[in-house]
Amino acid sequence: MALNLADVAAAARRRLDPVHWDFFAGGAGDERTLRANEAAFARRFLLPRVLRATGDRDLRTSLLGSQVSMPVLVAPTAFHRLAHPDGEVATARAAAGAGTVMVVSMAATRPVERIAAAGGTLWFQLYPHTDLEFTTTVVRRAVAAGCRALVVTVDSPVFGRRERDLRHGFVDLPPGMVCENMRDADGRVRDIEMNARVGWELVAVLRRLTTVPILLKGVLHPEDARLAVEHGVDGVVVSNHGGRQLDGVTATLDALPAVVAAVGGRLPVLVDGGLRRGVDVLVALALGATAVLVGRPVLWGLAAGGAAGVRHVLDLLRADLDRALALVGAARPGDLSADLVTVGAPA
Repeated sequence: MALNLADVAAAARRRLDPVHWDFFAGGAGDERTLRANEAAFARRFLLPRVLRATGDRDLRTSLLGSQVSMPVLVAPTAFHRLAHPDGEVATARAAAGAGTVMVVSMAATRPVERIAAAGGTLWFQLYPHTDLEFTTTVVRRAVAAGCRALVVTVDSPVFGRRERDLRHGFVDLPPGMVCENMRDADGRVRDIEMNARVGWELVAVLRRLTTVPILLKGVLHPEDARLAVEHGVDGVVVSNHGGRQLDGVTATLDALPAVVAAVGGRLPVLVDGGLRRGVDVLVALALGATAVLVGRPVLWGLAAGGAAGVRHVLDLLRADLDRALALVGAARPGDLSADLVTVGAPA
C-alpha cells in the first residue's frame, strides 16, 4: 500500500507507457515552472499554535453551492484513458466516493454524460473556441449532463511548447481514443483550439449561455483578479497550467497571496500546482485559498489502481490534512490564517 503520493507516482510510472508518463509528468520549456510549483511549498514552514482544544476536526467546505467533504478538488486533466481503460469514469467514481468535486476536462476521453453517470458533483472545464456555435453546444451539453459550474481556462491563447512530447512525437491520441467532449452538434470531433482573440467579453458571452457559476482558471496577476471581480465571475483559480504553458511563470503558491488580496473576499480563490501533501493543502488554505485542486496525483492514482487508486490518493490527502490541522492548532479550514506560515530557505 502506497504511504504517500511519491509512492503512488512510482507505481504509476512502472505501469505507464514512458511516452504517456512524460505526457502527464512533463511541462513547457526547461520545466522551471513545473519544478517551482513544488519548490514553493518546500520553502514554507509552519508556526503551530498549541493548547487550542481542536477536538475532532471538520474538513467540510461549501463552495459555489456545492458541499464537499474537504477543500481538495480534482483538477481538470486530459486523456485519462491513457492511464486506465475506464478513464474519467473511474476518476469520477472515486471523487464521488470521497465526497468532492471533479472538474471534467474538455479533453476527456469519456463523454461527460458517462462521467456524470458515475455520480458525484461535477464541474466542467472549457477552452474558449473561436466558433461560438461550437462553444454553445459544448457548454449546454455539459450543463445538461449535470455539471454545476464552468471552469474556463484563460491561460492558453496558444499551445505551450512541451519538449518531452515533441521528442516522442506524441501529438495525438492513439487509435480508438478521441476527446469525447469535443464533438459538435453533428457528432464530429473537433480539435482542441487555443484562442488568442478572446478578451474579457468572454464572460458576458458565457453568461448568456448558462446560469451556472463561472470560474476563470489561470489567473496569476492581481490586476486580472480585480478585473475578474469587476466582470462578475464567481471564482478564480490561481494556476499556471501545471507548468505546461509558459515556462518561467511564477509558482502558483507565490502568486496566491496577492490574488487573494486583490479579490478581497468578494469571491472564492482556488489554487492548483505542486500540492503533494496535506501540509501543502494547509499552507495554501492558510494563505487564503478557499480550496485546492490536484491534477497529476489523481492521474498517478488512476494509473496505479483505477478508481481505487484515485480514491487512495484523495484519502491520503484527507488524512494528512486532518492530522496537519490538529498539529497546527486548527479545528477546521476556516481557522487557518497566514500568521501560521513562514518562509524559509529552499529545501
